[in-house]
Amino acid sequence: MFADTMQSTLRGAATAVLRTVYPPRCLSCGGLVEEEFGLCPTCFRDTPFVAGLACDACGVPLPGSSDRAEHCDDCLQGPRPWAQGRAALVYRDRARQLVMALKHGDRQDIAIPAARWMTRVTRPIAAADAVVVPVPLHLTRHLKRRYNQSALLARGLARGLGLQACPDALVRRSATPSLDGKGRDERYQTLDGQLAVAPSRVAQIAGRPVIVVDDVMTSGATLDAATRALLASGATSVCISVLARVSRDA
Repeated sequence: MFADTMQSTLRGAATAVLRTVYPPRCLSCGGLVEEEFGLCPTCFRDTPFVAGLACDACGVPLPGSSDRAEHCDDCLQGPRPWAQGRAALVYRDRARQLVMALKHGDRQDIAIPAARWMTRVTRPIAAADAVVVPVPLHLTRHLKRRYNQSALLARGLARGLGLQACPDALVRRSATPSLDGKGRDERYQTLDGQLAVAPSRVAQIAGRPVIVVDDVMTSGATLDAATRALLASGATSVCISVLARVSRDA
């Protein structure tokens, strides 16, 4: 008991010293904040969190309020293969800066609070026995970037929801070109059949609900390909969780 108390006291003292030497900084602007991995009041205000009514399939914010599940025009015109979806942020302003820093700026620390934001919005649709699976990078891109930002988010989301994560469940069959600047139809054609469940992971997917995780949803082509691959390998249902959703109204 005495030893545990001493260890706790020493950890507290060490933390206090570190905070004095290296005070917590805002994830976005670098200003001083009270807690690690936080946003200062100004950056928090300028970060478009999804709150209130949102599309039940893709998570994009919707106007008004409702006591039932609602869907945006895109999801009504082209029903999704997954059951439900959630997004933590709208992809603009500070949210876009945070996503780009996580994705291309080696800011892996952003995945920690981002996963917490995703946990908050995803918890209502998460099945108790779901497996959390990230959208994969092709090996060549993974080696170049050194990490998969979606896998970092999936690991944090699984931890927050108390679920199992399977970071290598999905694989890319080939190195597809960047989707930046491509229209909806071209995105779907590019991703058609390009994702598959790794043969060694089929047993972990079959008979289980799955939550697919990605950093950004634009048209939904990547998530569509991932969902179809998982359902073909025996997943009972698929939901999606993304850090940010592109909105035409943003």
